[in-house]
Amino acid sequence: MTDLTELTAVQLVDGYRKGSFSPVEATRAVLDRAERIQPEVNAFVRLTGEEALDQARRAEERWRRGEPCGRLDGVPVTVKDILLTRGQPTLRGSRAVSPDGPWDEDAPSVARLREHGAVFVGKTTTPEYGWKGVTDSPLSGVTRNPHDPSRTAGGSSGGAAAAVALGAGPLALGTDGGGSVRIPASFCGIFGLKPTYGRVPLYPASAFGTLAHVGPMTRDAA
Repeated sequence: MTDLTELTAVQLVDGYRKGSFSPVEATRAVLDRAERIQPEVNAFVRLTGEEALDQARRAEERWRRGEPCGRLDGVPVTVKDILLTRGQPTLRGSRAVSPDGPWDEDAPSVARLREHGAVFVGKTTTPEYGWKGVTDSPLSGVTRNPHDPSRTAGGSSGGAAAAVALGAGPLALGTDGGGSVRIPASFCGIFGLKPTYGRVPLYPASAFGTLAHVGPMTRDAA
């Protein structure tokens, strides 16, 4: 039987199209994997659980009708806890940020994924405000390397990199001002890209100014 957590986003969409498996099956597999790896590597600030499964059920129904809403319909995705995500607190690795709502807005990058049907399975760890090259914070503790937990996953998108490396989602959103996508991607053995500035909007604005970008992280660059 195919291990759905080992498939790329492209392979998942192809499987949905063929009816080989469903978005609900893929999302359950990713959530199960995330829960298993969390005690050792600490990649997540929170998992969305039932909310993610509700999104997956809606995606599954769209595929059943032959009407997927976009290129990532039903694909499980994680978001670094720097980026605003509607309905979820974005605490930026800091106890100084209040978890009180309304949390009713998506960052542009998150909104684009939502428009294409992505299933948001969780928010990944970051150092406080994403300001260093290792991932630890007073809010969520230390994120460890998926290949050797005695070592760092890098930062500041270390939670995203560790999650992708261990199959807790084929695709993650990270942010990069001075290497924060590229460093953890290299430490965890995955692919990460810092796009050209302005290609992917960043909101709210970063203290890094024009150095800060939103970038994808994945196990496969194809």
